[in-house]
Amino acid sequence: MIKESDWKKFKDLKEAALERFCAEVLDDSSRIIEQSDGSSHSKYLLLYKVIQDADRTLASLFEYHSRSKATIQLMMLRTEGLIKDEELQELSEEFRKSTEPLL
Repeated sequence: MIKESDWKKFKDLKEAALERFCAEVLDDSSRIIEQSDGSSHSKYLLLYKVIQDADRTLASLFEYHSRSKATIQLMMLRTEGLIKDEELQELSEEFRKSTEPLL
C-alpha cells in the first residue's frame, strides 16, 4: 500500500498522463485525416484501427483507480513515457523506485 501523500500526488499524475495520452491519439488522428494520399475509406479504416488500439491501451493504463493498483499503474505509465521526470520528484523515493520501468 502506498503512502497517503503519494496517493494524492499519483491521482494528479494520472490525470496529467491521461491528458497526454489523449492528446497523442488526437494528434495521430489528425495526421491520418490530413494525409493527402489514400482514399477517404482507407483513412477511415486506419483511423478506426488507431482508435481501437488506443482504447485498449487507455483501458489497460487508466482503469481501476485504486491504491492497490497505483504502483503497477505508475510503472506502466512511466514505461509508456506518459510521466515526466520532474513530476516524479514530487513522490517519495520509495514509491519512485518501486515504479521504475522494467526494461
